[in-house]
Amino acid sequence: MSTMHFHKYQGTGNDFIILDNRNWSYTALTVERVKFLCDRRFGIGADGLMLLNNHSGYDFEMKYYNSDGRESSMCGNGGRCLVKFAYDLGMHKSEYHFIATDGPHQAEIDDDGIVSLKMKNVQGIRDYHGDLILDTGSPHYVKMVTEVMDYDVYRKGMDIRYNSDFAKEGINVNFVEQRKPDEIIVRTYERGVEDETLSCGTGVTASALACYHNDMGYNYVSVVTKGGKLNVKFDRVGDNSYENIWLCGPAIKVFEGTIE
Repeated sequence: MSTMHFHKYQGTGNDFIILDNRNWSYTALTVERVKFLCDRRFGIGADGLMLLNNHSGYDFEMKYYNSDGRESSMCGNGGRCLVKFAYDLGMHKSEYHFIATDGPHQAEIDDDGIVSLKMKNVQGIRDYHGDLILDTGSPHYVKMVTEVMDYDVYRKGMDIRYNSDFAKEGINVNFVEQRKPDEIIVRTYERGVEDETLSCGTGVTASALACYHNDMGYNYVSVVTKGGKLNVKFDRVGDNSYENIWLCGPAIKVFEGTIE
């Protein structure tokens, strides 16, 4: 593995290194190697790295690593970018079915290039001192604030992520401002990156579920992030119970190359 061919994709500014691993070329990825590749000064630079693997019964398998080099839980924007990568490899389908660490997912690409990813159902939202905790494939903390664009996301996010209740496993921290009943702004501090990212797909999803506007049935929430706009569609089927959750937005190839 002296020379590695890679692809770089981004979804609303959440950027990823992607490796085509269908021939199992990259079985020796170490924490140190992934961390180096994701380093923005000494490597390629990215919020995370993904492998596109073969998997029986599915179009592919998604394997995701955070920029700290460790294999991580589900990444929503990463999943959307991996679907677009599969399309660019020649997998042209009306529906994609792939497996990730949190289970099976379905995805679609429309004529405008918007990639829609079906997320896992969510059962249960926990109150934590007036804020909310839920799992959308990754664990998320949602805090409603005012003037979120002026908020100290890095310091406040780190304080929550490393407090005694969350430090061991880590948690992603979302700060949310509600602009309209169906429109929110979200900024996220991500564990594993240990910084604010321009967008976080599972965080956007968690924030949209927390900000439902219809008590029961169909909800559509527009989400503004620092990296662009996403939409989350879902059905609220009971107290703290959500189904048919779709994360929708652009996924764009940035460049490809080789690195030693």
